[in-house]
Amino acid sequence: MPIDNEVYEREGAGWWDEDNPLNMLHGSMTPARLTYFRTVLTQRLRLDPQGRRVLDVGCGGGFLAEQFARLGSRVVGVDPSAVSIDTARRHAAENGLEIDYRVGHGEDLPVADGEFDLVYSCDVLEHVSDLQRVLGEISRALTPQGVFLFDTVNRTRTSRLLAIKVLQEWRATRINDVTIHDWDMFITPEELEAGLRSEGLIVQEIAGLAPRANPVSLLLNVSRAKRGKISYGELSRRLDFGQVKDTKVSYMGFATKTAGAPP
Repeated sequence: MPIDNEVYEREGAGWWDEDNPLNMLHGSMTPARLTYFRTVLTQRLRLDPQGRRVLDVGCGGGFLAEQFARLGSRVVGVDPSAVSIDTARRHAAENGLEIDYRVGHGEDLPVADGEFDLVYSCDVLEHVSDLQRVLGEISRALTPQGVFLFDTVNRTRTSRLLAIKVLQEWRATRINDVTIHDWDMFITPEELEAGLRSEGLIVQEIAGLAPRANPVSLLLNVSRAKRGKISYGELSRRLDFGQVKDTKVSYMGFATKTAGAPP
């Protein structure tokens, strides 16, 4: 069954609502991603996010865009869902944040060549219709010394169990009746590295990203959220997403333009 990307048009008004399943991508996942990305930028690359031109590809409701804006970055967020973009604009305005949100697809980004010092894309690459074209657009948007930060879901037996069976198919634990993911569209680190290399981007690091809660707690809390006993925001916090040693579920990383690759 093909993935239903139209869910973001139907549900996109509720990104910041903890009772909305989309809010699972916030709770502990936004802090996990931000912690890793800040470490890469400030400790590995010695880059201060303040004042940097930053592009969020697939920004959704603006979870990470707002975090980078608070770090002083000049953020542009792009997403194909007009409903999600409206939600992101409204939430940013309510919080006094200046973020340039634009409706657009990763395959044809509405940005200029070499416009950004930093591009990131989280939980997006496994959803797109033409991955290689998206990677090419990301490379085009970056300056010659630009950095690409990412996370995506690995294609393994473990990810099939958690992302497909537990969260999508099993009646007792599936979050909703929408096909969010297709296991065949998940991307191995080797595939992503090869795709980025062909667009002039060199992967410098891969790190695991996964729930750190024990499996029994994970299943119990997913079931509680499905039954309305806890919110999806609380579920995300209890799953305790963060950096882990293995990449069997999903992974984060960063790549640099060939001209700007560190030694």
